[in-house]
Amino acid sequence: MQYDRSVVNRLKRIEGQARGVIRMMDEEKGCKDVVTQLSAMRAAIDRAILYVVGNNMEHCIRENIESGNDNDEVIKEAINLLLKTR
Repeated sequence: MQYDRSVVNRLKRIEGQARGVIRMMDEEKGCKDVVTQLSAMRAAIDRAILYVVGNNMEHCIRENIESGNDNDEVIKEAINLLLKTR
């Protein structure tokens, strides 16, 4: 599957956030500040997951429509992927 450049950019921002959190810990910043940044990272990761799963599901559904196949399995698989992230 080909991934859109925007999802790669999202992950690079998350990578930068992780480095920032490590730096905050090295500088012994307060717990509240560190947890706030970790929560922002989690939200960004969740959005990236939704983006990847959504795009994959759209791609698979389009393929199924073109080939005349049922989309039930594609939808179930997407739901299961999302449930695994929780």
